[in-house]
Amino acid sequence: MKQSYKVGIIGATGMVGQRFIDLLKDHPWFKISVLAASGRSAGKTYREAVGSKWVMENELPKYVGDMIVMDASADAEKIADAVDFVFCAVNMKKDEIKALEEKYAKLECPVISNNSAHRHTPDVPMVIPEINPDHIEIIKAQRERLGTKRGFIAVKSNCSIQSYVPALHPLMKYGVTKVLATTYQAISGAGKTFETWPEMVDNLIPYIGGEEEKSELEPLKVWGHIENGRIIDAESPSITTQCLRVPVSNGHTAAVFVSFADKPSMEQIKEDWKNFRGVPQELELPHAPKQFLNYFEENDRPQSKLDRNLEGGMAVSIGRLRPDTQYDYKFVCLSHNTLRGAAGGGVLLAELLAKKGYFD
Repeated sequence: MKQSYKVGIIGATGMVGQRFIDLLKDHPWFKISVLAASGRSAGKTYREAVGSKWVMENELPKYVGDMIVMDASADAEKIADAVDFVFCAVNMKKDEIKALEEKYAKLECPVISNNSAHRHTPDVPMVIPEINPDHIEIIKAQRERLGTKRGFIAVKSNCSIQSYVPALHPLMKYGVTKVLATTYQAISGAGKTFETWPEMVDNLIPYIGGEEEKSELEPLKVWGHIENGRIIDAESPSITTQCLRVPVSNGHTAAVFVSFADKPSMEQIKEDWKNFRGVPQELELPHAPKQFLNYFEENDRPQSKLDRNLEGGMAVSIGRLRPDTQYDYKFVCLSHNTLRGAAGGGVLLAELLAKKGYFD
């Protein structure tokens, strides 16, 4: 890998785009070189374009605020020439996102996408780096389809599954047969704050469009395998979900029920969580949490306000493991949805790809 890479952020004015800026401002490998958004923002300084919509706790870096925003679509060729790869987090129709991301890939500019448009494209890897890092090997087949040498698209999974899939992954060796998960999802997952969405104060909405389908199907791609230039979804476990929007600023919580073909003990499960390490930990990637899965013995943990920022928001917190009357066990998980679940997961994926030479 190179010593440093010039990166672009497509969709830089949105909440996830802002999170990318916050994570990358002092990154040891990646330097923000281009910011792009819709035509409405193009030509303005980033500070002018984002205005009062900057919602990160940290201040907007001056050098970023002074950068001129480019048009993500009209300036694609200029952007592709100026950077080594781009992060993409745009708010557009799915077909438009697909076309935009393929446009950059065909301009020989790798795309690390936070969007859902390409998550089920068979030769696009959807990666949680600790769980299925081997899926990046499908990029060779994707490049052949696109006719590119450097360009490709890699995506991160939906934010909701990154609360409970990491906790289930070390237990798959016991033959997970069925899973029920109910997710309680923060308003930042909708790109909102309590100031912009006052209706969510003291409220709960028992529906998030498309979220349950994603939560039931995406884990099967993550646990799938590569065959004949395609990622083939896993056939099991059987997963059913419900997804609710709750009045929490950041942090998606999941209540999980699970059954096994070969039921482990609670002590075995806790030991598996404690000892689990993935490729990001082995490679010591900059945004890899040292302890990915953290179990709390307290009955009232994890809590979103207390635990969502564990290890810079890149760790997963687990608690309340206990037997269940319908399933073998039940437990609760928490992850930071705009860090581990969105921009942070994208940055970690980019670090993995950089370390493996996919940007060179």
